[in-house]
Amino acid sequence: QVQLVESGGGLVQAGGSLRLSCAASGLTFSRRAMGWFRQAPGEEREFVVATSWSTGSTSYADSVKGRFTISRDNAKNTIYLQMNSLKPEDTAVYYCALANRFGITRDLNEYHYWGQGTRVTVSS
Repeated sequence: QVQLVESGGGLVQAGGSLRLSCAASGLTFSRRAMGWFRQAPGEEREFVVATSWSTGSTSYADSVKGRFTISRDNAKNTIYLQMNSLKPEDTAVYYCALANRFGITRDLNEYHYWGQGTRVTVSS
C-alpha cells in the first residue's frame, strides 16, 4: 500500500524558510508525476508545484515561482519542497501527492495518493 508522509512544517516569520519532506513507502519511487498542494483555512486545495520525473519538467504556481523549489532523493524515496522568502499568505496545510500518470499535471483530480499534510504558519 502506497503511503506518503509529510514533515517539516512549523511556524516561521515572514521572510524565513522551511523545507518540507515527503517520504514515500509501499512503492519504488516511480517515474509518475508528483506534486505539492496546499489548503488554507476556508479555502480550496490549490496547486503549488508539480514535477514529472519521466520528462524532467516542473511547473510552479505563479504565487510561489522563484521562492519554492521541488527536489527529490531517490535513495531515500523522498521529495522535498524548499520554501524561501515565506509570506503570511503561504500559511496553509501542505500536501504531497502522487499522480497516476507520468506527464506533469496541475489537476488535483489526477493525483490518486495523498499524504496527511503538514501545517505551515507564516507570521507577519
